[in-house]
Amino acid sequence: MRLPRLRRAAMFAAAVLLPACSSGPSLNPVDWFSTPSGPKPAELPALSNPQPVKVRWSASIGAAESYVFSPAVFGDSIYVASRAGNVARLEAASGQVKWRVTLGSRLSAGVGSDGAQVVVATEEGEVIVLDAIDGTLRWRARVSSEVLAPPKLGEGLVLVRSADSRIFAFGAEDGKRRWVYQRPAASLVVRSPVGLTMSQGFAYAGFSGGKLVAIALRNGLTRWESTVALPRGSTELERVTDIVGEPVVQGREVCTAAYQGRVACYDQQTGNQLWAREMSTLSGVSFDARYAFISDDKGAVHALDRTNGRSIWKQDRLAYRQLSIPLPLGTEVAVGDLQGYVHFLARESGAFIGRAATDGSAVRAAPQRLAEGFLVQTQNGGLYALQAN
Repeated sequence: MRLPRLRRAAMFAAAVLLPACSSGPSLNPVDWFSTPSGPKPAELPALSNPQPVKVRWSASIGAAESYVFSPAVFGDSIYVASRAGNVARLEAASGQVKWRVTLGSRLSAGVGSDGAQVVVATEEGEVIVLDAIDGTLRWRARVSSEVLAPPKLGEGLVLVRSADSRIFAFGAEDGKRRWVYQRPAASLVVRSPVGLTMSQGFAYAGFSGGKLVAIALRNGLTRWESTVALPRGSTELERVTDIVGEPVVQGREVCTAAYQGRVACYDQQTGNQLWAREMSTLSGVSFDARYAFISDDKGAVHALDRTNGRSIWKQDRLAYRQLSIPLPLGTEVAVGDLQGYVHFLARESGAFIGRAATDGSAVRAAPQRLAEGFLVQTQNGGLYALQAN
């Protein structure tokens, strides 16, 4: 499982306008999975006295090709997948492979896991559930269209979001459909792995038109709906305001962000807005105890006060490097870019303090925290467990 030298993967986020069609929504004024266009990425800034970064282990699962695969970390195990249909369980401390299977299906989304099951999906809408202990097949199901985001598991359910604005709930044990939540699909959407978050009996999901919805896990009914951003502009492209990434639930708050819109936080119980800040992102928002962190669509990293949205700092020297969601790590914040570099910024100031290279392909999936350090998965399938010294 040592990593070979892999060539640089395609960049994401290109403006591609496609006409609407009668068979479904048009994908997409902005496409995470397309070849690049637009401004040239900034040169890497020189670092003075950089903080050393340790590669605890590295491995490879196989390329994502034109999709994004996110590793799932649960306890002492990591579950990973690739476009070719490879799914594996690795030991989090060492990267040692505990099991590895090839499904015979080309995957488009994964991985979801609760430590008991592992879930992946295909562009034909097939959902495949494996036993997390040994990788054996548990059950299969089908949804209505392509799946781009990792499925979610909890409270006896497997939730799968399809690209046509539907959320399917299946029983975790038997794979039987429990309910389907559906919204009208916009004529133009951002084609990205926009997901959902489960917490305390509800699923929180964002949709086109800047809508954030709380859905009861018991029956799939809407508890509340809030508007994160309103469409603006004179053309359909200018008016795209899709929620991106996964909503973040922390304490009494649920927070999310929209392309060409805002980052905003809401009361988890009522849906009442707590604060909002004008900002456009293609990746979403992350949090720690004090700050919200956002990579905007121009490549700047922002830290905001999580109580009111006030700006704490902005780091704009990574312009157009197509950054991942930032991952807060105590005194540092880590963020990946289109060339496989992982940048370390000071949490309190945004100053550069370190940098690590991976395999040269883009880090699009959100970095995942480990017991020691964190994990990134690149578009060429490289897995790197990193730790700032």
